[in-house]
Amino acid sequence: MSSRVKRSLWTNTLGQMRMSQSTFSGKVAVVTGSTDGIGLAAAQALGQRGAHVVVSSRSQANVDKAVALLQNQNIRVTGTTCNVGKGEDREKLVQLTLDQCGGIDILVSNVAVNVFFGNTMDTTEEMWDETLSTNVTSGFLMTKLVVPHMVKRGGGSIVFVSSITGYQPIRGLGPYCVSKSALLGLTKVLAPELAPSNIRVNGVAPGVIRTQFSSPLWENEDFMNGFKKRLSIKRAGETEEIGSVISFLCSEEASFITGETIEASGGFNCRL
Repeated sequence: MSSRVKRSLWTNTLGQMRMSQSTFSGKVAVVTGSTDGIGLAAAQALGQRGAHVVVSSRSQANVDKAVALLQNQNIRVTGTTCNVGKGEDREKLVQLTLDQCGGIDILVSNVAVNVFFGNTMDTTEEMWDETLSTNVTSGFLMTKLVVPHMVKRGGGSIVFVSSITGYQPIRGLGPYCVSKSALLGLTKVLAPELAPSNIRVNGVAPGVIRTQFSSPLWENEDFMNGFKKRLSIKRAGETEEIGSVISFLCSEEASFITGETIEASGGFNCRL
């Protein structure tokens, strides 16, 4: 049995143990960018614990595939296309959720792009704007849309998916790193403002995770050999390991946590 399969089995076992201790029964979770990678893993983790999850991406084919996968796992799921960079798509996503699920309790803001690799000073204005608009502004505007509906439900939980590059930039990914740093600040700003409405705001900062999005990093043997020297756990992470952190932050087990970003990076030392 390969080490990756063993890790997956161990992660699933731990997830089942945690699921027996808490539930999202009756809760509705909107997860953006959720048809693969970390977003899909978050939807799975929340859905396995009882939430009705709403998944989305730009591609109808990807939405259909994710919905079928989750339904096969006996997860209550609704899926739709959504380009979170467009206001009309964000509004459609929220309205669909209200119409089919009756409310919103959880928002996981996961959508991110990286449209440039190279020296930051070579970034064009269009590349800069697209990166910040998609990775930061869209998450903030989604939050503005869902908060009134969370208030109607008596509270809620919001999780922004940042990155360790928000703390320690990786050369060549300047605009992306800046956008992930901004999410750390957005988490800190919104947490005290929304706490009186019983809405908690937290983040997760993954390290190098085995997703298609980050494949240029973890498939690069030279990069990973150097990167592993900075890790306590000498490997790339799995999406399920981040999904579990997100699920925890949304649960009552984290009821006294807000304004925090959990670094899930295998022990990458990038802050005190």
